Amino acid sequence: MSPRLLLTLLLCASALGLGFGLMNGSLPLSPGEVWSALLGRGDSAAIEVLWQLRLPRVLAAFACGGLLALSGVLLQALLRNSLADPYILGISGGAAVGALAAMLLGASLAAMQLASFGGALLAILAVFGLGFLHGERNIYRLLLTGVVLSAGCGAVVSLLLTLAQGEQVKGMLFWLMGDLSHPEGLLFAWVVLLVLGLCATVFSGGLDVLAGGPDKAAALGLAVGRWQMALYFAAAALTVAALQLGGAIGFVGLMMPHAVRLLGIAAHRWLIPLSVLLGGSFLVLADTLARTLWSPQQLPVGVFTALLGVPFLLWLLGKR
Repeated sequence: MSPRLLLTLLLCASALGLGFGLMNGSLPLSPGEVWSALLGRGDSAAIEVLWQLRLPRVLAAFACGGLLALSGVLLQALLRNSLADPYILGISGGAAVGALAAMLLGASLAAMQLASFGGALLAILAVFGLGFLHGERNIYRLLLTGVVLSAGCGAVVSLLLTLAQGEQVKGMLFWLMGDLSHPEGLLFAWVVLLVLGLCATVFSGGLDVLAGGPDKAAALGLAVGRWQMALYFAAAALTVAALQLGGAIGFVGLMMPHAVRLLGIAAHRWLIPLSVLLGGSFLVLADTLARTLWSPQQLPVGVFTALLGVPFLLWLLGKR
């Protein structure tokens, strides 16, 4: 399929997905009512629901999906492994430990977000410091360090869940499975997505070269070490922004780049924007289903991404 045609189709799909998310919920709205409410006209209840609840949540879902998809693209280029995922390097594990520890202590939402960011930052520094030990830039050590750190963080998370009581456990589980009902830091997430997405697209030629292997890239004059560090920290920043916005939502960074590649798109200058659009649209749809299928009960959006991601990963492993 032509990349330009696919981009046009995904732009249309993104607009339809955003409209679908705005129309559906405990108070169904018609397209006309949504348009009137966006313009500040019509029923006051519809205006309040749209501006206070649905629009921030839909924008948060799109940004979170785009952040995770872009992070997946960059990590797959960094590790030269199409199964790489934003959560494979232990960043989400560190953020989860920080967030759940804050919840256990009864901290406020702002303090929980700060603790989550601090845990992710410590994980980034630990993985980067050990992965590139003594100045030796070893991608395999980086990957293994992230896997080991993820396992350790998983054990700490289990301990924190054991120590928690009552409503604390429910809140912790919702965060671990993805929760977009309280989209904090929405503007920050969009700024990170737009800035890093634009930078990655502008320098997409270097990503194509790096994907051919570090030796080939170095022979072509690419500063491999600097590129590896830049990609790692960019992917980490994208993942942290997504965690701050919606909690731990898995598999989006794995599935979306793969779905675009299955359509015959390999060049990063097209892979990056297409993956971002597909990831955002996918998470908007998943979150809309999570809050409407069992209404008035809202399900964690990570449940839907996992239900699709696990069989998709197993299919990939069986195929290659």
